Amino acid sequence: MEKLGFYLLLIATLLGYTTAARATSPAPTDFIKASCKTTLHPPLCVRCLSTYAHTIQGSDHRLAKAAVTVSLNEAKSAAAFIYKLARLSGIKPREHQAVRDCVSTMTNSVSSLSQSVQELERMARIKGQDFEWHMSNVETWVGSALTNQNICSRGFTMNGHVKDVVTKRMVYVSQVTSNALALVNRFAVRHRKGIHKP
Repeated sequence: MEKLGFYLLLIATLLGYTTAARATSPAPTDFIKASCKTTLHPPLCVRCLSTYAHTIQGSDHRLAKAAVTVSLNEAKSAAAFIYKLARLSGIKPREHQAVRDCVSTMTNSVSSLSQSVQELERMARIKGQDFEWHMSNVETWVGSALTNQNICSRGFTMNGHVKDVVTKRMVYVSQVTSNALALVNRFAVRHRKGIHKP
């Protein structure tokens, strides 16, 4: 009977320890929330990346890759929307030209972000000077993608419905990309300091 009591006490202690460990271990989203504080749009950052929390698992590399992937998906969606807009009849000639220019800049933006995602995938297997070279590429391409998105928004000098719908869409995409660039830069800085999580 004493042995049975001992084992029950042991099981209860272990269960209590496991529950306490779960309570004190950080939630997968805590790392994302802390990292997003370094961006210009933290709430948007957390909202976009929370669904990737279990994949990211506290990894700076996977966080940067997820952020750029989200940016790429949003840029593709915006580019498709603007391309459809360019095919509509009835918009003013100046608006039509601005939309056509926007199609071009968004095509460049999508291309830059696609290259960035591919480069981040390669970086999982790269170290040393090669890592720095690939990291520099990603920083340059994400920055270029953001520049092209801003050019698209600024191309509409005339007021009207077309400008409003495109600008609204592009402001959102630019904010997502700005956050991605901040997290890429954070990854680079933490890697150089040797404090990043792989």
